[in-house]
Amino acid sequence: MKCFYAAETEAHDPIFRLTHGKIQRNAEQAERAKLLLAGLEQLSLPVTAPPEAPISALQAVHTPEFLTFLETAWDEWQKLPDPGPEVVPNVIPQREHATYPAGIVAQAGWHMGDTSAPIGPHSWQATRRAADCAIAAADAVLSGERAAYALCRPPGHHTSADIAAGHCLMNGSALAAARLRDGFDRVATLDIDVHHGNGTQAIFYDRDDVLTVSIHADPASYYPFFVGHAHETGIGAGQGYNLNMPMPRSTTDDAWIASIETALARIADFKPGALMLSLGLDAHEKDPLMGMQISFDGFRRAGQLIAAAGYPTVLVQEGGYLSPDLTTSLVSFLSGFLGRG
Repeated sequence: MKCFYAAETEAHDPIFRLTHGKIQRNAEQAERAKLLLAGLEQLSLPVTAPPEAPISALQAVHTPEFLTFLETAWDEWQKLPDPGPEVVPNVIPQREHATYPAGIVAQAGWHMGDTSAPIGPHSWQATRRAADCAIAAADAVLSGERAAYALCRPPGHHTSADIAAGHCLMNGSALAAARLRDGFDRVATLDIDVHHGNGTQAIFYDRDDVLTVSIHADPASYYPFFVGHAHETGIGAGQGYNLNMPMPRSTTDDAWIASIETALARIADFKPGALMLSLGLDAHEKDPLMGMQISFDGFRRAGQLIAAAGYPTVLVQEGGYLSPDLTTSLVSFLSGFLGRG
């Protein structure tokens, strides 16, 4: 299995995070990459630096205004009187009757859905190279590989066409799925991150050529809170092509595996040519965000199930936070997926 990673992404190491009214250290730290790379090394899976993807591949998912904002925001922020070290929004518009703003303070609110994805001096380069990884993995599958893995950070599945949120900047999962559509009439996405893939859902919500399925902690009491409910099934041509499977935070292996079986049955009915898997590992029982109670064996079983479905598959790394168990979680899933135990 080909694996893609760009060392430039380590330069994105955000600091700011607001939790329950307290400023805390951001959970999406550069050290995550080292823990994930250690897992690939244990499996003897070398990584390749991806080529730079064409801008058209990014624009297949994201608006030109959003891409320009990501590229220029930090430099524009530095022109403010006494600017902080990161771009963090302090006003977020109610968009129904809003007009796109000219200034950087207002643009930050327009393009950033919360305060958990601050933009620093190297964030554009990092998310650009993370996107390159996702697109390169999709291109590998389009070229005949059975599967390819993209070690993307910052992650992406909370970002819509033009709003970044939830530690995410560009949406690598959606970029990979859109790229797969270049070679397959139908593409399915399966998101097993403990958080709902609300950005991916939003991007494909009105389409019937991309099925979106997300298994996640119930948003009634967990991020992203406002979306990810079972009644959200798509609109227009996309009606019936979005499946959300919210689960209690007390969920353990057997119930989680059963939900993956249900998801794969829906995907089989859809008959996709390829699968894009948003590989979040933060459902683990010792992940610091405490979303679910999945064991290493649960991840191994999930990998086996998803591989057995038999689709050409792009695996895009999403969540999984700072804990020594993150390395073992990746090893467990990929061992199951690759049939190594």
